[in-house]
Amino acid sequence: MTLVVGTAGHIDHGKTTLLLALTGIDADRLPEERLRGMTIDVGYAHMTLPDGTELDFVDVPGHDRLVGNMLVGAGEIDAAMLVVAADDGPRAQTIEHLELLDAIGIEHGLAVVTKVDLVDRRRRDEVVEAVSRLVARTNLAGAPVVAVSATTGEGIDEVRAALVASRARLPALSPATGSPRLAIDRAFAVRGRGTVVTGTLRGGSIARGMSLRLWPDGRAVRAREVQVHGRAVETAGPGRAAVNLAGIEVAELRRGMVLAADARIEVSDRLLVALRAPAAVDGSDRQLPRDRARVRLHLGTDQVDAIVGRGGREAVALPGAEATAILRLERPVAVADGDRFVLRRPSPGGTEAGGIVLDSRPPRGTARSRLTPERLGAVAAAGADEREPALLELHGARRVGGHLRLADDVATALSEQALAIVAERHGAGLAELRLELARDLRRHVGVAPEDAIEATSAILDGLVDDGALARDGDRVRDPKRTPAGHSPALLAAMDRLEAALDEAAPPPLADAARAAGCSAEGLRALEAARRIVRVDDDLAWSTATYRRLAAEALEMAARVPLTPAALRDATGTSRKYVVAILEDLDRRGWLRRVADGHVPGPRAPAREAPAAPESESQSEKAGVR
Repeated sequence: MTLVVGTAGHIDHGKTTLLLALTGIDADRLPEERLRGMTIDVGYAHMTLPDGTELDFVDVPGHDRLVGNMLVGAGEIDAAMLVVAADDGPRAQTIEHLELLDAIGIEHGLAVVTKVDLVDRRRRDEVVEAVSRLVARTNLAGAPVVAVSATTGEGIDEVRAALVASRARLPALSPATGSPRLAIDRAFAVRGRGTVVTGTLRGGSIARGMSLRLWPDGRAVRAREVQVHGRAVETAGPGRAAVNLAGIEVAELRRGMVLAADARIEVSDRLLVALRAPAAVDGSDRQLPRDRARVRLHLGTDQVDAIVGRGGREAVALPGAEATAILRLERPVAVADGDRFVLRRPSPGGTEAGGIVLDSRPPRGTARSRLTPERLGAVAAAGADEREPALLELHGARRVGGHLRLADDVATALSEQALAIVAERHGAGLAELRLELARDLRRHVGVAPEDAIEATSAILDGLVDDGALARDGDRVRDPKRTPAGHSPALLAAMDRLEAALDEAAPPPLADAARAAGCSAEGLRALEAARRIVRVDDDLAWSTATYRRLAAEALEMAARVPLTPAALRDATGTSRKYVVAILEDLDRRGWLRRVADGHVPGPRAPAREAPAAPESESQSEKAGVR
């Protein structure tokens, strides 16, 4: 486990020199930085504490025109080290960096007064006292202030001791479990190796060979190699990491993208947030941004223009100097509930607010009626473990015995929508209707994909049980309308054939059709209605079983390259069946074959369960386009 510490402070106050004295690493990595003697972009260094804890240092620029670059580093840190030169004292960027750290919510760290070899004792004490007063107005109140000279070495041991103490005051670092997530701060090409990205890894671990996705695009990539502190490792846990990616060119990447294997990542241009006024470090009266204010959102390593919405149902006053608001972004970003951010005004530059993302998919349309002060207050007050039930209540749902239950008003609206679709289309395929309703439920209510599918399935089953819809095999219709075009005997035979193919290892299609008494006409009708998926002349699955097998294959391939043997063991079938479905998924672009097996392809469904595939002609199955 690694603790990430970010530097902060005015230009030329000695941040990079201090890191060099502490770690032996020069964090100025750009030639221009070395030439000009100032940090232009984010730099990195690392060291190991006596207790074995590793510290990663993020060295950020101190120049006022480079605050955007400063926030790239500060957005992904656990603790801060504020640096103030004794000969210069606190300056403009000292104040602004403290405000930014406070806005992000950094509560742990220390302050270091550098260059004490250049001043007398009285001046040193004056600056130490001034820094202590500034820090006391922020979340870092109580942090130690250490006097040091990076040139002579005076105080360096005390800084190390303060870092150990800061580490001890931090809550226990989260274990490397769950889904990994890395906000990219650098992307570059290495000759002979290809594309490399770096960033601060959160959540779980990234292992060599792991299949991941890049958000907000959702593109599938693979971790060809993983490095920590310049050394290749099999697995990297939380902290600074570099990942050599297969499946993408460096020109397709940018700072701000997120590398993840996390189902909680959302791609959104509309966020429900809790805003907090920045600390009044300079003694001024600070207010939250007004309604419709134009700001710059700094989230992780990304930044994007946004408009603050503080009117209507979404705007609720919270305890302290906080309030809820809606941020409408210029473009979608990769985000997760609970992410911290900073809002800055574009001109003149300054910190407008800090905050936390409460809901990356806030209710829309009629669902906005659920945005009551009580529910918004409950979401804002919820801890990490309490956030999901509070959000579900906000969206009109709750979890009962592990299953999602929709509120009456939400369930009624979804039922009416289902009946309207069936009436308009004179019937609908059950699988397609389920997916369409689930997508709409997610768009307006914001529940997870698997919860949306479960809730929609329950709604449709209830409509069938109540007689509001009639089910013919894998289709539903208005019960007042009788199906046309096929005799009752043929419809019954089609149902029998679909049932016979509803297993992972179905019988040969010709034998199953003969046993069910289903003619060629019925077989064609089943394919046209997408009730069965035919992958070969004599091999087909019911659509429900095909989708289940495809989803299992996609889930396995997203973790590590999928082999036929692994899918065979997981499904309990034989090589005959798994090779056929893998080849079919390859043809459709849902999977892509590589040297080690099959990985997610360019058309792999990224957020929802795969829909029933369109029927293909024999020439298409043979690869003719």
